[in-house]
Amino acid sequence: MSKEVELIEKIIGNMEKVIIGKNWEIRNILKGIISNGHILIEDIPGVGKTMLVKALAKSFNLSYSRIQFTPDLLPSDITGVSIYNQKTMEFQFIKGPIFANIVLGDEINRTSPKTQAALLEVMEERQVSEGNNVYKLQRPFFVLATQNPIEYEGTYPLPEAQLDRFMMKVSIGYPSEEAELSILNVYRRNEPIETIGAVAEAEDILSLQAKVREVYVNDDINKYIINIINATRNNKFLVLGASTRATLALLRVSQANALMNGRNYVVPEDVKENALSVLSHRIILTPSARVSNYTSDDVVRDILNIVPVPKVNENDKDK
Repeated sequence: MSKEVELIEKIIGNMEKVIIGKNWEIRNILKGIISNGHILIEDIPGVGKTMLVKALAKSFNLSYSRIQFTPDLLPSDITGVSIYNQKTMEFQFIKGPIFANIVLGDEINRTSPKTQAALLEVMEERQVSEGNNVYKLQRPFFVLATQNPIEYEGTYPLPEAQLDRFMMKVSIGYPSEEAELSILNVYRRNEPIETIGAVAEAEDILSLQAKVREVYVNDDINKYIINIINATRNNKFLVLGASTRATLALLRVSQANALMNGRNYVVPEDVKENALSVLSHRIILTPSARVSNYTSDDVVRDILNIVPVPKVNENDKDK
């Protein structure tokens, strides 16, 4: 076991003390983190979205902030605001909650498009512009935004261009009966989030991100990714296919998947395993597909079944 895999398993084990029975979901979140991407968590209330992000921040000993999105939230409530200091007779910039390593944007679809855009601009640029000044955000920097897919009253759905800024969309879901029994037993006496400590540091994330980019990808895998992306752009059930940003995201997450599985090269399974998480929120269904209850997940699955899968080159194992 490589030191990278050992570190990742240690982080997962630490988070599982809080988020019980969700190993796969935690791994998905970590893929996005070590791929240096932002993550959209779409799920119903009460399944542990906020707790998962808190456990992640504590495991890495990172600064953490939570923004509760509401209809009256202003862009300056996120990025910060300049106020006049009477003592110095100068304007002083007061940093907003976006200045943290991990930012939880809770119910991002409950705030206005203007405020959503302010957050997503910071996500893309990883900096805040205020007047003539530019304030760089400390690395690593991640936004994990949540939204409820069931309740739409009083919400402002994210436009497609903004959804494209999220590297992955993941969900947590209900726990199994066995896991929920464990949750009752563990949480009956204490709050695990208060007892877990850090098992890694910010430098470890940056190191893992660098290692992800070193994972070898041969031309056959690159073509396989491109063929999948092109298949979304020429699909009769889609109005809009995946962007070039999606192509890069699928490549990076596939590299992260390989690293987490102890390999220094990407195989087709790395691509197939993550195509849904990377692509499903970036494509738009036709009205007829929606009427037929055909989902974006169905489209991606069909594409994966149709696009020819390249063979693994044994020589890649020595790269």
